[in-house]
Amino acid sequence: MPTRTGARTRTTYFPRLAAERPDIALCRASTAVARAAEAAAEQQGLGVGHHLVLKMLAAVGPRSQQVLSEELRIDRSVMVGIADELEKAGHVRRERDPEDRRAYAVTITAAGRRALAKAEKTIPEFLDRTFAALTPAERDQLTALLGKLLSAN
Repeated sequence: MPTRTGARTRTTYFPRLAAERPDIALCRASTAVARAAEAAAEQQGLGVGHHLVLKMLAAVGPRSQQVLSEELRIDRSVMVGIADELEKAGHVRRERDPEDRRAYAVTITAAGRRALAKAEKTIPEFLDRTFAALTPAERDQLTALLGKLLSAN
């Protein structure tokens, strides 16, 4: 039902659409969260993809760009740019993979670990702000449901 706000008419259709089409709701919510995450990450000097690559490398050690791309679900062409930018900033180094001389292993550097630690400090506040409409139990439930959807695909 439309509501009047000044000279504009605002429609309340989207909540009904979202209730009927969880795919649409998830896409719109994902876009809003992605924009907020990118803005917050850029304040730390890292894009979201950069942050994810550094986080994975710190957790599991050197990996090829292909593995990083597959595991983080980042398009390969985008991953090349991320790796180039991280290397230029001194956050990673690329070396020939000793197990596959055709590939390069990407390794986090000490500077990359410092950049990651700085960025990680801002995550709890970002999550609280971004998901403020949800209770802690609802956030846990959302996380579990999203994990289930991602595991199925």
